Amino acid sequence: MSQIRQKARRLATQALYTWQVAGQDLVDIEREYLLDQDMSKIDGDYFHELLHNVPARLDEIDAHFVPLLDRRVEEVDAVERAILRLGVYELAFRLDVPYRVVINEAIKLAKTFGADQSHKYINGILDGVAKNLRAAEIKAKPKPKPAAKSSSKYAKK
Repeated sequence: MSQIRQKARRLATQALYTWQVAGQDLVDIEREYLLDQDMSKIDGDYFHELLHNVPARLDEIDAHFVPLLDRRVEEVDAVERAILRLGVYELAFRLDVPYRVVINEAIKLAKTFGADQSHKYINGILDGVAKNLRAAEIKAKPKPKPAAKSSSKYAKK
C-alpha cells in the first residue's frame, strides 16, 4: 500500500504544481496526469483526494504554515509550495497517516523535485505544523526500549 500511496503523492505534487502555475481546471489536470499512468501502481483514490481537496481547503491549509515561513507564501517556490500544501493537508485531515510518514514523504518529494536544500526547509516547516496539529501524537511517540539484560550465566556481573 505504501508504494502506491507514495506514487499518488508524487503524482499529486506534480499535478498541484501544474494547477498553481498554469491555473488549469483540476478535472483537466487529473485527466492529463492519469492518461499515461499504470493505475495498478498508483492509489488513484488518494491522488484524486489530494488533487481536489488541497485546492478546496487552500485558505485553511495555508493558515497552518504561512506563519512559519520566512517570506510571503507567493515567494515560496511553486514546487515547495505544492509539497508544503500536500503535507499540511495530510497532517490536518489524514490523521490515519502518522506525522513522521507525512514529513518523510514530503522530504522525499523535495529531494526529487525541489531545489538543492529545499528538503531542509520543507522539514522545518512541516515539523512546526506537526507540533501544532499533532501535538498529542508527537507526545505519545514510543520511547526507545532499554537494552535487554543478558540472562546468560556467562554474562559479566
